[in-house]
Amino acid sequence: MKHLLLQIDLILPIARLPPISLGLAIAGMSLGAPVTASAQVKDDKAYCAELSSMYRRYVQNSPGRRFDVEAGYALENCQKGNTAAAIPVLEKKLEASGFSLPKEFKP
Repeated sequence: MKHLLLQIDLILPIARLPPISLGLAIAGMSLGAPVTASAQVKDDKAYCAELSSMYRRYVQNSPGRRFDVEAGYALENCQKGNTAAAIPVLEKKLEASGFSLPKEFKP
């Protein structure tokens, strides 16, 4: 939503530009959208990798711990890039084990 508001704020001053400048400005805005989505995917992958690392280090390898099929599937999903399926499961498993999640993740 934040990006949408930013783009709306940009459209109002652009509407007063001559037709050629307006076309270039709109083309520039449309090129910026995939970069933002790409950055989000990279952040999700890095966050998922961090959660996986935390889970393996502190939960999976703890003494007396049995293999957790759901967590194993989430770890596999994360490795394959399916972060949407993996992140919620890993977050739930870490929180259930008493760990707090990173508040601000910076890869």
